[in-house]
Amino acid sequence: MRGFSSLPIHRADLTASLVVFLVALPLCVGVAVASGVPAELGLITGIVGGLLVGLLPGSSLQVSGPAAGLTVLVFEAVQRYGIGALGVLVLGAGVVQMVLGVLRLGRWFRAVSVAVVQGMLAGIGLVLMAGQVYVLAGAEAPGSMAGKLSGLPGLVSGAGVSGPALAVGAGTVAVLVLWPRWRRAAR
Repeated sequence: MRGFSSLPIHRADLTASLVVFLVALPLCVGVAVASGVPAELGLITGIVGGLLVGLLPGSSLQVSGPAAGLTVLVFEAVQRYGIGALGVLVLGAGVVQMVLGVLRLGRWFRAVSVAVVQGMLAGIGLVLMAGQVYVLAGAEAPGSMAGKLSGLPGLVSGAGVSGPALAVGAGTVAVLVLWPRWRRAAR
C-alpha cells in the first residue's frame, strides 16, 4: 500500500515535468536560433541535456535548462570558430565544469561580484529586447546591435510597422500584464 500513498507526489512531479518541458523546449529552439545555429541543434541539446541532468544528483544551485544568458557567448563562438567547433567547445566547457565540481571549487565563483553578473544579464536582456521590438512591429531587424538601436526611432515613428503584428504583440503583452490581476480578483 505504501506505493499508492506517494501517487499524488508522483502526479505533481509529472505535471511539473510537463510544464518544464513545454517551457524549455521552445526556449532551447529560440536560444539556438538566436545563437546562430539551426533550430534542430536546440532540440537535440534540450533533449540530451534534460536526460543527462536527470541522471545526475540534484542541487539547489543546479541549472538544467536553456540559459538565455549564454546566447551571446554561443553566437560569438559560432561566428569566430564555426558551427563545427561548437560541439568541441561545449564538451570542453562541460568537462571543465565537471572537474571543478569534483574538486569542489564551485564556491570560488561566489567571488564574482553580483553587480557583474547582473550587468551582464541586463546587457543580454537589452540585446534580446532590441531584437524583439522589431518582431513586435513586424519589421525586419538589422543584423548588428548598433543597427538595431539606431533603427528604433524609425519604429517608434511608425515607419515599416505592421498593424496586425503590432496588434498581436500588444494583445499578448496585455494578457501577460492583466492575467495575474484577473486571477487575484477571481479568488
